Amino acid sequence: MNLGDLITPEGVIASLKARNKKQALQELSKKAAELTKLDARQIFETLLQRERLGSTGVGRGIAIPHGRIEGLSQIVSVFARLEEPIPFDALDDEPVGLLFLLLAPEQAGADHLKALARISRLLRDPQTIENLKASRDRASLYAVLTEPATSHAA
Repeated sequence: MNLGDLITPEGVIASLKARNKKQALQELSKKAAELTKLDARQIFETLLQRERLGSTGVGRGIAIPHGRIEGLSQIVSVFARLEEPIPFDALDDEPVGLLFLLLAPEQAGADHLKALARISRLLRDPQTIENLKASRDRASLYAVLTEPATSHAA
């Protein structure tokens, strides 16, 4: 599974303004609602429920908020580079500046897990993280995100 299968250029936000975790999740929910034609509030509530189980801040300035959504027909992703990193209760207590939202249909079982694993592999690569932090526009970010998987071998 390549990230090109999960994200479109329209799903990339080059400079997201958010002062805190809740605001960042709200903005991601709005963008996901535009892409899916689902209710932004439903998406936001799903993300909040998941965050209550434990932060999706995985460390190194990255968070991967995710959830399963009723009414969704395929996996949808939104990537955002924050203007300024924000506290996110991450595992390493570092502020988060890169957010990768993943939404899956309720019945997506293994595909949801494969997508999470693919995103995790990509974001484990220090050079990819640096390239994402340095990229300032949607096209550049999308290019980094969709590089062939072989260049992200761990």
